[in-house]
Amino acid sequence: MNEFMLIFRHMDGQSVASPEQIQVWMKQTMDWIGGIAAQNKFVGGNGLPFDNARVVKNVHEKLVVTNGPFGEIKETLGGYIIVKAESVEEAVEFAKGSPVLQGEGNTVEVRRIAKGDGVH
Repeated sequence: MNEFMLIFRHMDGQSVASPEQIQVWMKQTMDWIGGIAAQNKFVGGNGLPFDNARVVKNVHEKLVVTNGPFGEIKETLGGYIIVKAESVEEAVEFAKGSPVLQGEGNTVEVRRIAKGDGVH
């Protein structure tokens, strides 16, 4: 069985939801993760808060640090979970249930985690 990371990308990390909207979304997310955990396929995960974030980038051989993850980018990473799945198709089915996808343009990227097997 492989492990896959489901990476949550939000189109506009600067938009602010109301406390009520956040509470509803968190419950939906916990229910969704609970369904995966009930199948013994949830490994772990974390949110990635936007406060105190920085972006380090190479600009013409000089490292530049900016407050981030905002600015030039149109999407931000909101968090991730790791799941166990028999195939990428099974991991994609988990991803399709993510409440993150309720936001217009939001995505869930599915990536297999390499375990020293040389496959990239």
